Amino acid sequence: MTLDTARTINLAPGHRLQWEEAQNAYVILYPEGMVELNTTSAEILKLCTGELAFDGIVSRLEQLFDVQGISSDVREFIQVALDNGWITQG
Repeated sequence: MTLDTARTINLAPGHRLQWEEAQNAYVILYPEGMVELNTTSAEILKLCTGELAFDGIVSRLEQLFDVQGISSDVREFIQVALDNGWITQG
């Protein structure tokens, strides 16, 4: 599935983002297993609540971390997350 930047982004049904003390990291939990995330990936997924589309997520991240020009990196991760079924688009 190709990212549609106009559609909102949400965690896929059956997937949950949570902090795991044992891994000392955020993870995505789903029926088939678990994926450990790096800090950047977790921050992106925290914004995948079904309220924001791609540009809104990028804008919020740029504000939160006082950075600019991260759109291509965020797009790359969101495409990976879509391809892996971790997120869906509304």
